Amino acid sequence: MQDKVILVIIKTGAKNAPNPQDVLEEMTELTLSAHGTVVGSLTANVSQASASHYIRGGKIAEIREAVMQTGANVVIFSVDLSPIQARNLEADCGVRIVDRTGLILDIFARRAVSSDGKLQVELAQMQYLLPRLLGLGVVLSRLGGGIGTRGPGEQMREVDRRKIQRRIESIKERLEKLRTHRAQIRSGRRQKGLRQVAIVGYTNAGKSTLLNALTGADAYVENRLFATLDPKTRIYEDGVVPSILFTDTVGFIRDLPHGLVKAFHATLEEVLEADLILIVIDAASEHAQEHKRVVEEVLKELGAEAGKKLLALNKADLLCDAERARLRDTFPEAILISAAQKHGIRELIAAIRQSWDPGKTSEEIQVPR
Repeated sequence: MQDKVILVIIKTGAKNAPNPQDVLEEMTELTLSAHGTVVGSLTANVSQASASHYIRGGKIAEIREAVMQTGANVVIFSVDLSPIQARNLEADCGVRIVDRTGLILDIFARRAVSSDGKLQVELAQMQYLLPRLLGLGVVLSRLGGGIGTRGPGEQMREVDRRKIQRRIESIKERLEKLRTHRAQIRSGRRQKGLRQVAIVGYTNAGKSTLLNALTGADAYVENRLFATLDPKTRIYEDGVVPSILFTDTVGFIRDLPHGLVKAFHATLEEVLEADLILIVIDAASEHAQEHKRVVEEVLKELGAEAGKKLLALNKADLLCDAERARLRDTFPEAILISAAQKHGIRELIAAIRQSWDPGKTSEEIQVPR
């Protein structure tokens, strides 16, 4: 049975804060990706967060009323809450309280398929849940099903802090071996003269569809946020040397939880070591510029801001001629493509090869049709 969710959108009034309606749309998409059903939403103006509840008493009463009217069993906040805030809100509202990071972690727990991906998700979850599970018996009663409870939570019910910390250290050791293994693979690729392109972008920008279009891969594609967690590398060969390896990576999002970036560092090193970072943006989104800014911020956090980059505006088949012209003015350096329709692929490959050999023209590169 799906959780019935009320979303609480926090409006801080900060100068660079996102539009509350945009936040509501994104939180709704995240909730759907976690298999929840949004039955209501509230907006709370918070100039200074309460240490005990984040929001004030009047808004808590509104949440209680909304819970009673809708039959909601989960309230999800658009911001991160401290363990104390979450515990107090849960006691006062009488339902499960999940914050933004908890929601994203829940989606990651659903999406992880490989043993490596599951390990990285478990590490992020355990580091996030540790103070919430062990502080004064926090919310142990609510573990065992639903949004915000997937992953290692149930196994952590009866274990003590030392055992949990030992598990965290064990996962870190295994992930370090993963990093070493990936480094050896990359070294072997370099010895074979292969070039590597890391495909990055805002979640649901069409990165996996592009990988499939370029290489004939069978990467999982779904119109949901964070459809791909496990990186997939496939080779593109067209008779031109060198051949190109394309790696699909986990999607980025606004305020991507720092713990996730750290936990997925073994995977995201593929971005750091790539010969080119291909940034894919959904050209049909009205937030294309904001998404590009978010991607660049995450790359900076990874230490990859200095890497060679190329911008591809995907889903151009959904645009009219005027919209395409506007995007060319806004992003003059970008290549317009449609991964779904396989339009612009030849131009994209030519731009990639030209970025490695800027002295050559597209004609000299001779990308086959």
